[in-house]
Amino acid sequence: MSDAESTLSQAADVVEEASNHKAVDVLARTGFAVMALLHIIIGAIAIAVAFGQPGQAEPTGAIAQLADNPWGPVVMWACVVACFGLAVWQASEATLRARSLPRKERLAKLVSSGFLAIAYGSVGVSFAGFAVGQRSDSGDTTRDFSASLMANPLGPWVLVALGLTILGIGIYFIVKGFRRGFKEELFRFEGTRRGRLIDSLGVTGHVAKGVALDLTGLLFIIAAAKHRPEESTGLDGSLKALQDHPFGPTLLVAIGAGFIAYGIFALIRARFGRM
Repeated sequence: MSDAESTLSQAADVVEEASNHKAVDVLARTGFAVMALLHIIIGAIAIAVAFGQPGQAEPTGAIAQLADNPWGPVVMWACVVACFGLAVWQASEATLRARSLPRKERLAKLVSSGFLAIAYGSVGVSFAGFAVGQRSDSGDTTRDFSASLMANPLGPWVLVALGLTILGIGIYFIVKGFRRGFKEELFRFEGTRRGRLIDSLGVTGHVAKGVALDLTGLLFIIAAAKHRPEESTGLDGSLKALQDHPFGPTLLVAIGAGFIAYGIFALIRARFGRM
């Protein structure tokens, strides 16, 4: 190993040690708790929508619920810090902590944790927008994004690729739920009543989230096929589209309950998860 490589390795070790600091751990766990709360609120909104109540069953709709109270700005900035802390932790998982893994596992970790770092960071940006009074509707944002893509000759193909990617992520969640792949993220509770409850929450939550993501991905693909960007409305639009089908409201309640189960599981992950 050259002197330059040795210096880089030592610098990476120092940064990794800093990322293992207790403060980063606390921020990451708080970030998981924030994401858990968002899933619970989204699930509650989805169930309310199934019974004809207004609401946006997506992250910005959930954030709006948290913002609408006297302590709203304080809560928003606290959530910004927590989400960015979680994003930093995931970024370190994707890079620094994966250095010792075999090449194939290192690449998989780079993709999965890197994607999560971006996702959590974007949620933090949404919280920051609400904190400074700039509210947005993710459905409108998604439609505008799709429309701008469709104006480009390659836009429909990009939209299809995006839809297929979201479909793939949804399938991943469904498979992870049924195979109970989430167990490796938690300390062991096998053979206990608590373990069985966590297992049920994990399966139900991951499958429900996967189904919701698959519906969202399908809307992107349909919008591209029909050249109708207004039909790509994100998670909220994909869930509300179920209302037009005979068993739609029942499925919407089931998905909402699943999101709540995932949120409760994520709260357990925040407290007992491996970091």
